[in-house]
Amino acid sequence: MAEGGRLVIWGAGAIGGTLGAHLARGGHDVLFVDQDAAHVAAILRHGLRIAGPVAEFAVRASARLPDEVPGPLARVLLCVKAQDTGAAVRTIAPRLAPGGYVASIQNGLCELAIANAVGRARTLGGFVAFGAAREAPGVVRFLDARRYGPHPSLVVGEMDGRASPRAASLGAALRAFDPEARASDNVLGYVWSKTAFSALLFATALVDAPLVEVLASPPHRPALIALAREVLAIAAADGARPQAFNDFDPGPFLPGAGGGAAARALDETIARNRDSPKTHSGFWRDLKVLRRKTEADGLLGPVLRIGRERGVAAPLTARLLALVREIEEDTRPQAWATLDALAGAAPT
Repeated sequence: MAEGGRLVIWGAGAIGGTLGAHLARGGHDVLFVDQDAAHVAAILRHGLRIAGPVAEFAVRASARLPDEVPGPLARVLLCVKAQDTGAAVRTIAPRLAPGGYVASIQNGLCELAIANAVGRARTLGGFVAFGAAREAPGVVRFLDARRYGPHPSLVVGEMDGRASPRAASLGAALRAFDPEARASDNVLGYVWSKTAFSALLFATALVDAPLVEVLASPPHRPALIALAREVLAIAAADGARPQAFNDFDPGPFLPGAGGGAAARALDETIARNRDSPKTHSGFWRDLKVLRRKTEADGLLGPVLRIGRERGVAAPLTARLLALVREIEEDTRPQAWATLDALAGAAPT
């Protein structure tokens, strides 16, 4: 067994299934926890299979429904959707060991909700950036090989940026997935940058079209740039130091950066995504294919709340959230006209 004891992967979907399978293949003791009984049963019967195009393999591992998990838990990697964070942490909290921790391996600023539930001392921040999707019970498709870019696809760290043995140990364990995974003194800088990029992906999901086509649309580029700037202005006001990752460089979108630099950065993001097998975002898939609620409230809601607390206006983020909710409620279509409605909220 690898050093550090059992790793509990809470949420065995796209992120958790991919990471947990690589960890198990790398010799770590992994317990998968998922609320989907069919998924849990399939893992117990046949193991968890990772399907291509990036990798093809299967692992045998333990799996449980949330209410079946015994405590105490020392190391929990929370990999659920942002909107499911509160319910998951309420289940985890009474099972968490006094010296244990919950690491947010999720989209969005979920660390804040976790810390409210179990305390900042038992919370680790986490950044994750790769493409995957749960395809069937017991099967996760790993879609995106861009984790092999110059930046790590996995970063963890303490909320206050200090170095700690537990963050270093978890960073080392995650190298079973990405050899460049590590602990960082600026994990929240990564998380804020991913949140700004997620806002752009949500904007592309307003349209039933490939994300690169939406990002490259000339009439909408000013609004998309303004949206990223808005989120990162709130990050800066909150004291964050946004950090570049493979899909997105936040520097040209920060307060004071020139408009030309932001346009070039958007072009670079388009170029990096143009040849990806993942032609649409997971948010688009939620709306178009799965017809389910997205992570919009969990990702964009905290941005709006922090913006209000810091006195930073966020009209585009607020309009984006409203439009996504309307698509979820079937009162507005995924169409270019919906993206037009977002662009109409851009400050002049």
